[in-house]
Amino acid sequence: MLQRCLLLLMIVSMLWFSSCGEEDENSASPPQTEDILSATPPMGWNSWNKFHCDIDEALIRQTADAMVETGLRDAGYVYLNVDDCWQVSRDEKGRIVADPERFPSGIPALAEYVHSKGLKFGLYTDVGPMTCQDKPGSYNYEEIDAQTYAEWKVDYVKVDWCHNEGLDPRERYRIFRDALNKAGRPIVFSICNWGVDMPWIWGPTTGQLWRTTGDIGAIFASVLLNFTQTEKLAAYASAGHWNDPDMLEIGNGEMTEAENRSHMSLWSILSAPLIAGNDLRAMSAFTKETLTNPEVIAVNQDRMGLQGVRVSGKVNEGVWAKPLSEEGLRAVVLFNGRNGRRTLSVQWSQLGLQPGVAQVRDLWARKDLGQKTDGFELSLEPHDAAMITVQGQEPTPEMTWVSALPFKFEANSRGPVERDQSVGGENAGDGQTLSIAGKSYEKGLGVGAGSIVMLHLGGQARRFISDIGVDDSAGTGGSVTFQVIADHKILFESPLMKGGDTAQSVDLDISGKRWLKLVVTPGDDNPDKDFANWAGARLE
Repeated sequence: MLQRCLLLLMIVSMLWFSSCGEEDENSASPPQTEDILSATPPMGWNSWNKFHCDIDEALIRQTADAMVETGLRDAGYVYLNVDDCWQVSRDEKGRIVADPERFPSGIPALAEYVHSKGLKFGLYTDVGPMTCQDKPGSYNYEEIDAQTYAEWKVDYVKVDWCHNEGLDPRERYRIFRDALNKAGRPIVFSICNWGVDMPWIWGPTTGQLWRTTGDIGAIFASVLLNFTQTEKLAAYASAGHWNDPDMLEIGNGEMTEAENRSHMSLWSILSAPLIAGNDLRAMSAFTKETLTNPEVIAVNQDRMGLQGVRVSGKVNEGVWAKPLSEEGLRAVVLFNGRNGRRTLSVQWSQLGLQPGVAQVRDLWARKDLGQKTDGFELSLEPHDAAMITVQGQEPTPEMTWVSALPFKFEANSRGPVERDQSVGGENAGDGQTLSIAGKSYEKGLGVGAGSIVMLHLGGQARRFISDIGVDDSAGTGGSVTFQVIADHKILFESPLMKGGDTAQSVDLDISGKRWLKLVVTPGDDNPDKDFANWAGARLE
């Protein structure tokens, strides 16, 4: 499987270790509620990165024991996932059969053992007729496989994309989704189609996580490649729907401590799934400490459900941040992917906080760094990252046009969120006058689909008012859905709106709400014309 990426990795490593620059951001949907399956990014372990096909029942039982003994389970790593090569054939009824030599007790007994350790159990299959290692796949066996997994008490299924000739990923993964729903057991559905056909567009209505990249390898260039391809997709992540840049390689290969620390920092600020892939039975103290740092994990698992966005710099030398659930609290990663030492800095205004004094904490050192005024900077060794939290002051809300307010968070699939003009290309200010079905607006926000704009309210606003619709620059193209979320509750969700549709007016009671999130999600077609407007948007 790793061979898919090797040529690309050679090219990328040459770019990364010279100078590089890159990318933007993107969108999400539903609110953060406790009953959502995988409401926070899944955490666990998978057999592939370290062991590939060299797996058996003894290894899985020993790994379950190690997850408990090393403290990984208590740190949040609860899924134990068996990857390819556990299956060998189908019986006369079409049911999948596990390798009797490698798994003599059978999968149900193995799942029971894993569950007895307070863990959850996952398996692997493929939407094609065969898996990547030429074992039986699930093509045309989706319902019987899903029912079998439910009977075996499987909690997580990773579904690959090998032997896909002539297959449509949207269709095949939705067939598998429907089969899982019919089976009647909550099973986390991991779409592993390597980013083919933009799964971040259709993944949120299909599974809980979707791969955005090819397979990762245990070298820093591969980590950087997968990060680069994922960091621009922040606008598509939300509770129960996660961009997946592939599993962790911490503790594998010959990456340095700095590189492993960067790997964990970047995956955590992205709200990426944290699926370890090393040999848990024989890991170093550093690997264990890196994987189990509770303050770093807390950033990844924060229930606000936001993927961090780049607030300054380039993709190989920059700063990423996201708001956390506690008011005024931000998580920040400063990352130096270059070969030389670099000094990086962040200003509180870049985090949507007021200038002035804020409290800074180093999450890797797990110590307070004291009060800093207006911003923070530090020098980083090559390939290293720092991860901090900043406790500052939210700006005082004003009852005015939304386009005049500071954003607590913004992620947009088409360059920056535009103020008082429609969204254009990748650059700020490249839109035009906001217009819906022939009606023009002087004020408002122009965004793509997906997009997320978050505002601090502090309980002071009474109403949110806006017209919504697809901008006239899209012509008859574009198809989007609008959501307004406040304090984790959906206050409004529009029907699918298309180019040329009349604007819909929104007038919502937001009395007492602490924050407001304006979300636009794409329809199921080409997103190139998804130019959405929050026209005349204001707080009262």
